[in-house]
Amino acid sequence: MDLFEYQADKNSGNTKPLADRMRPARIEEFIGQEDAAGEGSLIANAIESDRIFSMILWGPPGSGKTTLARILASKTRCHFISFSAVLSGVKDIRQVIEMAKQQKTLHRKKTLLFVDEIHRFSKSQQDAFLHHVESGLITLVGATTENPSFEVIPALLSRCRVIPLNPLSAEHLAVILRRALTDGERGLGKMQLGIADDALSHIVDASDGDARSALNSLEIAAMMAAEQGVRAEGIITAAHVEKAIQKKALLYDKSGEEHYNLISALHKSLRGSDPDGAIYWFTRMMEAGEDPLYVARRMVRFASEDVGNADPRAITVAMDAMAAYRVIGSPEGELNLAQAVIYLATAPKSNRVYEAYNKAKAAVRETGSLPVPKHIRNAPTRLMKEMDYGKGYRYAHDFEDAYTPQDYLPEKLTGKTFYSPTERGYEKIISQRMAYWESLKKKKGSGNIEE
Repeated sequence: MDLFEYQADKNSGNTKPLADRMRPARIEEFIGQEDAAGEGSLIANAIESDRIFSMILWGPPGSGKTTLARILASKTRCHFISFSAVLSGVKDIRQVIEMAKQQKTLHRKKTLLFVDEIHRFSKSQQDAFLHHVESGLITLVGATTENPSFEVIPALLSRCRVIPLNPLSAEHLAVILRRALTDGERGLGKMQLGIADDALSHIVDASDGDARSALNSLEIAAMMAAEQGVRAEGIITAAHVEKAIQKKALLYDKSGEEHYNLISALHKSLRGSDPDGAIYWFTRMMEAGEDPLYVARRMVRFASEDVGNADPRAITVAMDAMAAYRVIGSPEGELNLAQAVIYLATAPKSNRVYEAYNKAKAAVRETGSLPVPKHIRNAPTRLMKEMDYGKGYRYAHDFEDAYTPQDYLPEKLTGKTFYSPTERGYEKIISQRMAYWESLKKKKGSGNIEE
C-alpha cells in the first residue's frame, strides 16, 4: 500500500490520527500502568463490579489518562459526559448538573463526568460541582498533568482517589508501536511496513514515555517511507524517523553502555570541578534524548554525595532546578538544569556526608539493634518515668550556646566518630564549631547527670 492508497483510505472515513485510532478499548489492552489499572488493582476491580469511584488520574502527557477514562465510560452503566476544563466554564458545569439530575430522575442512572485538564479549573469552577460529587449525583474522573495536591481544592481532593500514572517505559512504547504497525484495522498494518531497530529506538527515546507522541512520530515516519517508494524494502529507517521528528539520532542507548558512559562522564566532570566538561556531557545527554528528570535526580544525589556540607546550598539548587524543569518542561526547562550543572561543578567539594552515612550504616549492620540510652528516651507515662526513661537528660537550650556535653550513642558505640568535616567551604565553619564542642566535652566531661 503506497502513500496515495494510505491517504485515500484515510479520506474514506478513517481520518482520525493514529494515536486516537490505537486507543485501547478494553482494560486488557491497556498496557504500561499495571499498578494503576492492572489485574487486581482498584480500577480493574471497580470496572468488574461496575462501581466506579471518583478519582483524579495524575500523570504526564501520553501516559493514558484519557484512554483510561474512555475505558471506564465504556464499561459502566453510568451516563458518560466528557469535557475539557480549558474550554468549559461554570455555565457548562451547571448544564452538566441539570443533565445528571435528568438522568437520575428519568433513567435512574448516575453520571460519570470526565474532566480533562482539571487543574485548569479555578476554585469557583471546582466548587460548582463539589456538592454534587459529595452527594453521589456525579462520579468525577479528572485528568491532570499537575500535582493535584496543589491544583485541586482540598474539599474536592478529599472526595477523590488520586491514581498516579507513570511515563511509559521504553519496552511498553515499543510494544505499542509494533502493535500499530501490524494492526490492519486501526493501525498501519495495510501499509505492510517494518521498522529498523535503531529507528524504533529513536522514536522511543524521543517520545520520553509519551505514547501519543510516539504514535504521531511513527505515523509521519511511515508516510515518509511510503512517499519515498520503499515498498520493495518495506522498512521505516532511522533517516525517516529523523525527518519525522526533526531530531538527529545521536549515538545513545538509554539502557546500554553509552548511557552509563555519558552519565559517568558527567558525574566525574562535576566531581572534578570542571564546568566545561560537565556542561558538554550534560548537553550530549539532552541532545541524545535522555530524560532530563533522570539527570536532575542524579544531580540531587551528587549534591549530597560529592558537595555535601561544603556548600549546603547545593542540594537546594539541584532541587530548585528539578522543580523548575517540572513546571516549564522541555526545551526551556533544560536551561535551569544547565545552571545547576555549572553551580555543582564550581562548588567546593566534600564527600564526608557520604562517608559518614556509609560508616553509620556499617555500624548498624555490625552491631544490630542496640538499645536507646535511657536518658534520651521519651517518657510520656508514669511507668516510663519510674523505669528511668528520660532521667538525667540535659535540655540543650538551657545551657550557654545551646550546647552541653552528653552521650547520644548507644553505650557500645560511645566515642565513635562517623562525620569528620573537611576544611573546605562551609565545612570549615562546621569543623571549627565541632572543635569548640569537643573542647567543652574535655573540659566538662560528657556524663548524663544534671549539673
